[in-house]
Amino acid sequence: MRIAIVGVTGMVGGVMLKVLADQNFPVTELIPVASEKSVGKKVSFGGTEYTVVGLETAVKMSPDIALFSAGGQTSLDWAPKFAEVGCRVIDNSSAWRMDPTKKLIIPEINGDLLDASDLIIANPNCSTIQLLMVLAPLHAKYNVKRVVVSTYQSISGTGVNAVQQMENERNGVKGNMAYPYPIDQNCLPHCDVFLENGYTKEEMKLTNETKKILDPSIFVSATAVRVPVIGGHSESVNVTFENDFDLNDVRKALHEYPGVTLQDSPETNTYPMPLYASGKDDVFVGRIRRDESLPNSLNLWVVADNLRKGAATNAVQIALKLIEKKILSL
Repeated sequence: MRIAIVGVTGMVGGVMLKVLADQNFPVTELIPVASEKSVGKKVSFGGTEYTVVGLETAVKMSPDIALFSAGGQTSLDWAPKFAEVGCRVIDNSSAWRMDPTKKLIIPEINGDLLDASDLIIANPNCSTIQLLMVLAPLHAKYNVKRVVVSTYQSISGTGVNAVQQMENERNGVKGNMAYPYPIDQNCLPHCDVFLENGYTKEEMKLTNETKKILDPSIFVSATAVRVPVIGGHSESVNVTFENDFDLNDVRKALHEYPGVTLQDSPETNTYPMPLYASGKDDVFVGRIRRDESLPNSLNLWVVADNLRKGAATNAVQIALKLIEKKILSL
């Protein structure tokens, strides 16, 4: 199993290496891929040192799987070239997510849709993944009609430049700005670019991807906020169902769903927090309570490590699903 990681020197690329190791993924040869400025650098994996190569070289090496995390334009330009040589591309950018010919996959929810025709597979947005991991079991039981979600998103979602900006601010150092304003001791209601409708791209990703993955009839209203946290996204989620629910049954459904950890004990101050989700693959849910202002409505607090389940882990799990379904053979 020859695995290429495109964007291996980036934040998500580095986490992909960790997840592959943690999952004991059957890598026989790693092909680390990055931009020309990083070609020749060394990457360690499984006790072996590998040399970073460029995209053209990587295509010629005909990998079995390519995990892409190098930006939308790189994916648009190069994913088809990898696919042409029979490589399965799992892309972490937004490039292919809303393409009607490409599948948008969260393995626990819709991984069974994958088949041998899928050469380019889209990995959803990090905020969408953690939201839908919690909504999926509840939608199956009560039928989700509307979701209002406010996100509290880590600066690691922007990348290494954002982390550097906050570190500079905390240390009184002037440097490059990833954001239009300071992020330390601040919150920016601004994730990605603003669109004509007044929402940001990040907010519309939550809307559009939820419809594509879970149900096109679900209404989603999102506000995405960047907060001075280095790792882990949090979400305040208000859900209205078609059918009424019992809170104990809600907790049971979430507790039993694969990849979800229930942390919901207010009397012991037990609830999800990004500090404690860091480095973990599960999605954490708590603060579960009935919305007393609307019938059939529920409030939830959802937290996940955005670089793991929100990006790298989900991509590796898609690759494992391809093996499980014998679309890829060992």
